[in-house]
Formats: sequence, C-alpha cells, structure tokens
Amino acid sequence: MSTRVSPPSTLSSTTSLALSSLHIRLETLEKEHQWLLKQIKKKRTEQKNFLEQMRSVATEVHSRCTPCFQKMAALDEEIHALFDEILTTRKLGKQTRKNIERVYRSLQVAGIISVKLNFTQDDDIEEDFFVGEEENDFFNTPDENSGDYDDSHRNGAGQQNFSSNHKTGESRKIRQTFLRLAEIFHPDKVTDSDIQMRHTEIMKEINKAYQEGDLARLLEIEKLHQVEESFSINSEDDLTRKCNKLEQHNDFLKSQYENLKSELRMAKNTNEGQMVSGYRKAVKEGIDPISQTVEQVESEIEVISSICNFVKDFRDKKITIKDFLAGPPVLQQRNQEIIDELFEEMFGEFEEFEVF
Repeated sequence: MSTRVSPPSTLSSTTSLALSSLHIRLETLEKEHQWLLKQIKKKRTEQKNFLEQMRSVATEVHSRCTPCFQKMAALDEEIHALFDEILTTRKLGKQTRKNIERVYRSLQVAGIISVKLNFTQDDDIEEDFFVGEEENDFFNTPDENSGDYDDSHRNGAGQQNFSSNHKTGESRKIRQTFLRLAEIFHPDKVTDSDIQMRHTEIMKEINKAYQEGDLARLLEIEKLHQVEESFSINSEDDLTRKCNKLEQHNDFLKSQYENLKSELRMAKNTNEGQMVSGYRKAVKEGIDPISQTVEQVESEIEVISSICNFVKDFRDKKITIKDFLAGPPVLQQRNQEIIDELFEEMFGEFEEFEVF
C-alpha cells in the first residue's frame, strides 16, 4: 500500500497560515508593548508630579506654620515650668497638692500641653475641667504606647516590605538589561568614529534610564536599536522566538506598571499624601487650607496663652485655689458654647418630631 503524500500546495498553505497567525500575535504584542510604555510614562509622570507637590505643600506648610508651632512649644515649656515651680516651691496641703496635680495631669491628657508625667489607669480624670473633646481632636496624635500607633506603623512596615519585595526582582531585571546594553553599545568596543559617536549618545540614554530605575525605557532602547539578533520575518522559528521575547518584556513592563501604581497608591495613603489630596480638593473649592490651618493654630495659641497666664496668676497668688480649680474663663466659655450647641441640636430634633 503506497503512502499518501500531501501536495506541496497543502504544505505551503499550512505554513502560510502558521506564519499569518504568528504575525497577528506579534502585532498584538507590539500594540500591547506600546500601550504599556505609554501607561508607564504617564504613571511615572503622575507619581513625579504628586511627590513634587508633596514636597511643595510640606515646604509651604513648614514656612507658614513653623512660627506658630514655635510659639506653642514655648508656651508648653512655660506651663510645665510654672507647674514645676508651684509644686516644688509652694507650701501646699495634701489635698490641695493632689488637686493641682490633677489639673496638671488633665492638661496633658487633654493634649493642651505635652505629656511629661506617667499615668496609671486608676487616675480619675474624667471630670477634670480641662478635659474636652475639642482640644483632644486638635492635639491628639498616636502615642508610641497606643494601639493606633502600633497599627499604623505595622501597616507602614508591611507596605515597605511589599514594595521592597516587588523592587528586588525589578532591580535585578534593570541591572541585567543595563549590562546587556552596555556590552553592546559601550563606545570603547568600537573603533569607527561615527559608530563610536552614535554609541556614546545611546549610552547616555542607557545611563539615565538606569539611574532613574526606568526598566521601560531600557527595554525600549533595546527594542529600538535592535540589540537582539536580527530575525528573519519569514522564519516561523524566529517569529516564535521574537513573540516569546516580546511577551516576556511585556510581562516585566506589566510588573513595573503595577509597582508604579502601588507606589503611588501608598504615597497617597501616607499622612503627607492625604494632606496633598485634601489641599487639592480645598484649592478647587477656592479655599486656602494652609491659611485655615494657621488660623486654627493661632486660635489654639490664644487658648494656651490664656491658660499659661491663668497658671501664672495662680503662681503669683493673684487668684485663689478655688478660682484655679474652677478653670480659666476661656475654657469655661468653650464649655458653655459646647452646651449651647448640644441644646440647639436637641431642640432641632424635637421640632422635627413635631412636624411629623
């Protein structure tokens, strides 16, 4: 029985179909490659602009708010010094000393002055006149012994580890690509002056991309200047290898793109990043958030300054212990304002019930 042999036309048709399929795959990969390069460039620019704005806003906040913070720090030290003087130099009865210490603790717990005393859970400070939510909201920051501090810093450490793990593989790929390009384009490896000049310019681009950690640009240089072997466009094996190589490059570009998005997302989630986001939103609404911050800090300085003068008057015996324990007028006024607001809310709710 004779073996049936496929006609040459059939083999040719099969080969052409395979090549056509490879050409389509290559074209798709090329489009994906260009899209990834474009997205990486766009995301890198967005990241650069955001980081620059973070620095810009931080610099402006520092320059405009530092004088206020310095005043607050000076008042803080003065209040601590006044209490230290009162508790160490004045002759006080046991109960009077205890009451003054309660006031001192209350100022610290409320966040009006910095903490310089160790507190225990048994300290009864709930009813002290200096404790108020308004002061707590403004001054309260996570303490190293608090759960908020631990969680935020653990999350920060986790984010750093996540970023570090992603960057390790990318850094290795960047260095490998750089060394491969340097091996091909280093000017010292050629003697022809024209080629040497061309290679010098290419190496400048390569060095810049390497220093910036720009894998996308290195791969783009590698592709544009044809550092790989020249493949025959009509060879199925060469086309397959070219597709596989381009697919591998695209995988690395995807990884870099995801890393850039992750880094930008992490930057936006930091305190500085959230400040920039809030700053942008406020500016769009025609608000100067830094001026508002300065006004708020200056308002707090007035309160702290009044408290400082109040403690100073007690030290100088211008007011009695009874007046001192009643609290400074500025805080009494604040407490009354809070009570008034609560009554307004309550009566507002009653009016709603009456309507229905």
